[in-house]
Amino acid sequence: MCADIVEHEDEIISVGQLNQQAKKLLENQFRGVSVLGEISNMARPSSGHIYFTLKDEEGAIRCAMFRNQNLRLNFDPQNGDQCILKGQVSLYAPRGDYQLIVSSMQPAGAGNLMHQFEELKKKLDSEGLFAQELKKEIPMHPKHIGVITSESTAAFQDILTTIQRRAPVSQVSLIPATVQGDAAPKTLIDALQSTLNFNNLNPENAFDVILICRGGGSIEDLWAFNNESLAREIFDFPLPIISGVGHEIDFTITDFVADLRAPTPTAAAELVTEYYFQLEDRLQEWKVRLGYSMQSRLGEKSQVILFASQNLKSPITMLKEQSQSLDNVEIRLTNIMQSIMSVAKQNFQLAAAQIFQSSALQRFGKHEDRLKNNLNSLNSQIKNLTDKKKLMLASINSNLKAISPLAVLDRGYAIVMNENGEALKSSKDIKIGDAVNTRLADGGFISNVSKKN
Repeated sequence: MCADIVEHEDEIISVGQLNQQAKKLLENQFRGVSVLGEISNMARPSSGHIYFTLKDEEGAIRCAMFRNQNLRLNFDPQNGDQCILKGQVSLYAPRGDYQLIVSSMQPAGAGNLMHQFEELKKKLDSEGLFAQELKKEIPMHPKHIGVITSESTAAFQDILTTIQRRAPVSQVSLIPATVQGDAAPKTLIDALQSTLNFNNLNPENAFDVILICRGGGSIEDLWAFNNESLAREIFDFPLPIISGVGHEIDFTITDFVADLRAPTPTAAAELVTEYYFQLEDRLQEWKVRLGYSMQSRLGEKSQVILFASQNLKSPITMLKEQSQSLDNVEIRLTNIMQSIMSVAKQNFQLAAAQIFQSSALQRFGKHEDRLKNNLNSLNSQIKNLTDKKKLMLASINSNLKAISPLAVLDRGYAIVMNENGEALKSSKDIKIGDAVNTRLADGGFISNVSKKN
């Protein structure tokens, strides 16, 4: 029998393969569907996923809503709730269960509201109320921020705390309004008008920007922000408006018509203070960069000082060199004087011989006067040269005294050296019990280290 079946079949597939093919067909055919039904058999395992059955009078389908999707729900679905589900038809291959993978869920009563929302959104968009090029620019550093919300909600406190933390220089004022119910749209419009009246009466403290905010909720809770009159008021409003209504997944007509949309009230406060927050970051960055620059410059200067210190001669060496130089000058002067005196002596002897030979007293007197003048001129030149050298020597000696360690000692300082005669520059170079030699201006003493501070 099996052989006959095999002979007449083109292919034999497993149950798993069949289920996989059926799954592909279902997912390709029903990529996205919206289904209305009643929830039953709700199960909430520790994984965070939700499993339930969606049914009506004509049938039922198993449903699975995974954790990352159900965390975005703004209500708590229960057994017996009529809901509209959006998702993809699939098949759980291990059991062959036909099921709906749910991406979003809302109460059935919200279906009509969503239809109204989409219709109003389409209408206002066609009129250009959502045009991006018409959006007013949000001021970078607002001085006075108006917040339109209910004074009884936590939204205002969150906004106030955020602004005070990020931009304490900005003033924040609450313009109270009802944010839920049939009367809410009118109170929101009245609040907007009151801000303009305030600006007319207080131009020196006028509002720079307005925040319209409220916390999250169901579509019914947020319905006041889907009002056409409110939308047109916001569009015509002369001041820039930031909307912060609901949670991140919530969208209202106010969000689309406002100059800037924030996902939450706190996010609206962050957006209106973004410049101050970025400025603080820039200041911190500049501080760090300045610190790095100072460290770099100090490093460069340290290298220069180190190089100079390595090439700097000690005062003792400089004194020795200058002393040797003075000795050389003295020797040269002595040699010059001796040479001059020798020449003068020779000239004198020659002149005397000529005088004696000629027996001419008059010529002797002239030669004597000339010789005296020459000797006087020579003595004057020697004196001038000697005075210049003395001044040079005095200047060199003064400079050497200024940089000499002995001059520092005369001012009350001391030089502390180890047993090897090396100067100690840091307490880290001294150990308890070490013998140290302390040099003073008029002597010194040797002591033992018994304590370190």
